[in-house]
Amino acid sequence: MTPGRRRALIGAYATFALFTVLAGQFWRNLLGWWGFGAVVLVVVGGGIALIVAERPAWRWRRIPKSTLAFLLIATLSLAWSFYPAASMLGLTITFVTTLVAVALALCLSWTRIVRHLAGAIKWVLGLSLVFELWVAIFVRGPVLPLFPDFDVDGELPDAFFWSRGLLFSGGPIEGIVASRNLLGMVALLGLIVFGALLAAGSVRRAQGIGWLVVSGVVMLLTRSATVILVGALVAVALGFVVWARRVGPDRRRGVYWAAAGALVASVTLLVVFWGALLDLFGKSEDVTGRFDIWEAVTGLALERPWFGWGWIGYWQPWVEPFDGLAVRNGVEYLQAHNAWLDVWMQVGVVGLIAFASIVIGALWRSWFLAVDRPKDEQGRPLPHSAASLVPLLLLVALIGQSLAESRILVESGWLLLVAIAWSTKQRQWAPEPLPAEPPPVPASRKPPEFPEPVEGNPARFDKLSERGFPEPVEGNPARFDKLSEQ
Repeated sequence: MTPGRRRALIGAYATFALFTVLAGQFWRNLLGWWGFGAVVLVVVGGGIALIVAERPAWRWRRIPKSTLAFLLIATLSLAWSFYPAASMLGLTITFVTTLVAVALALCLSWTRIVRHLAGAIKWVLGLSLVFELWVAIFVRGPVLPLFPDFDVDGELPDAFFWSRGLLFSGGPIEGIVASRNLLGMVALLGLIVFGALLAAGSVRRAQGIGWLVVSGVVMLLTRSATVILVGALVAVALGFVVWARRVGPDRRRGVYWAAAGALVASVTLLVVFWGALLDLFGKSEDVTGRFDIWEAVTGLALERPWFGWGWIGYWQPWVEPFDGLAVRNGVEYLQAHNAWLDVWMQVGVVGLIAFASIVIGALWRSWFLAVDRPKDEQGRPLPHSAASLVPLLLLVALIGQSLAESRILVESGWLLLVAIAWSTKQRQWAPEPLPAEPPPVPASRKPPEFPEPVEGNPARFDKLSERGFPEPVEGNPARFDKLSEQ
């Protein structure tokens, strides 16, 4: 296989894998759990094949130990799990997601990961708009998933529908992921990724602006209060990064004090204006039932505070104590709606410390990769790159979401967390961490590729001569260089 085809195949796999973790509910609604399982097998098999084919270097000092510690604690929880069979299933899901994340982090450069993440986001947003447009024009009403088969004779809660067909009413829309919160989060990730690629010059200007507009429109149409607040948090983080870059490493104490003051002020304002904020977003006093869920999960966690009930990841509704634990308006929720409470309940204080270590370590490395100027191999400073903002801003978005959702523990949330943790650790010693990359040139515009002439291979010299290139002369390296450039 030629290098070009190999690169294209790896890129297609990476985009498909990232699309699958971003839009897992799309596959489940379309194909059912068995079909989704087949898709997962393809993704996992591709990750294993990628590692075997690329044989990435495994350097112990460049591996985030906190990830291994958390996985070890989750695995050991089988010994005291209240639901060992469910823990085994949850561990399997967590490990295969981790495997794909590590495969991408070790075998692809960060720039390529971001480019393929952008591709996956394009597919999710594009298909979501097409799907919602089809529902609004032809169905003109709510649409149920193909799987499972709901009893349509009774009145179903809104959460059971794939789409409610509200595009022409201004939303909220659910897209192919069947959730306005999840679709809004994908749109926010799109704003981060497309904005960074556009600023770095890694995408054509018209294309970058177009996808920024699409991401913004989709985010607004979801009308997700959670995502809007997370987006504000990301914007604040970006402001502090720009400030830290301008003042330089010797004058950042003021930045850190200002950040601490902003955090205290934000919490104070949130408490004081809580009611007004809920009215603004049309939320109930208990934030759509979250207070009741948090209270129930906290009660469980206090029963087993140090080591928890056993790792399970996404709750399995047929397992005690999750059966009927979080039910609101006929909908049984399968998460604590707060990742930190979820981790505490599942693997206790010990697991919570390990999980916090993953997040804090990745946040620490992402911050300095974003604010410190990269250097070349001789130690000379290089200009800042917008591409180096992506790990930090993605991580801030995931952390913000983790306060109201537990998605950082499963599918796209867990994969992105692990990929960021491993990629930033891998590039701590790189001479130019997370550089930008020029936009790809379409095949129709690429000049013909000519192999570098090899002495003793007249066929190759003849081929070059046929295309108008003079025969290389031994002892004239300039002519060899010229041929390689062309």
